[in-house]
Amino acid sequence: MAEKRKTLATRWNWLKSIAAIAVSIFFFAPFYIILSLSFKARTDRTSYWLFPKEPTFDAYAYALDRGDIGLAICNTLIVTVFSVLLVLIFGAVAAYPMARHKTRINKFILSCFVGVMMVPPLSVLVPIYKELVSIGGINTYWGIILITVTYNLPMSVFMFTNFITGIPKELDEAALIDGCSQFMIFPRIILPNMVPVISSVLILTGVAIWNDYSFQLYVLQKPKLKTITLAISSFFTEGNSNMPAAAAAAVLSVLPVAIIYLCLQKYFIKGTMDSAIK
Repeated sequence: MAEKRKTLATRWNWLKSIAAIAVSIFFFAPFYIILSLSFKARTDRTSYWLFPKEPTFDAYAYALDRGDIGLAICNTLIVTVFSVLLVLIFGAVAAYPMARHKTRINKFILSCFVGVMMVPPLSVLVPIYKELVSIGGINTYWGIILITVTYNLPMSVFMFTNFITGIPKELDEAALIDGCSQFMIFPRIILPNMVPVISSVLILTGVAIWNDYSFQLYVLQKPKLKTITLAISSFFTEGNSNMPAAAAAAVLSVLPVAIIYLCLQKYFIKGTMDSAIK
């Protein structure tokens, strides 16, 4: 009987390994195709699955020179960094009272935040665009930052609230007994324990803003303000397209996000799991 269980366990482990390998290949395939395509010449019509025998950096040179990818990355960094900072600050400050005071009003406010997460952004694009035109927010950094913060704030408040709820209230009481004021409990006691969930919100929000296209397409209409997604789309026109240059631009745009994720991977996993369970 024990031998049979051991055999079944071994088979089950093999099946899980095969499934994991299959899923990994499925998700890695697009990245391989983009990387392979970025090293091909524009006239190369071989299969995307075949890595070029004579790799060339012409597509990267074209993307940086003619495609203004460097400028696009700088613009995207400005929008992403300021938006993420505001989302983290306002989200954490708003989540703390809702997590510590479970009143009906706070529960209603949290429900409203969750409800906003379910609203498709494009469904309210027209009134948002009209309002930005009236206040002069078109073709400005602060205009696109205002929109991105508005639509990414509910998710951060939700995650922060769930995480803070899992922090024992006894820590607050102990801090008060030790002489800490009510206003200093959050920055001195709660905030240092929020590193995992802050990392999670930082990555999720940062990737969402970095990859945004719809809002940036309508708000940032000047060529000098174009972001990564707008720059990549410029390689595709009605009569012609430059696939290798677009692939090279995509590779360059992925690198910053991938580096940040690799640095914060441990905290991201822990923060996401804690926010979902607590």
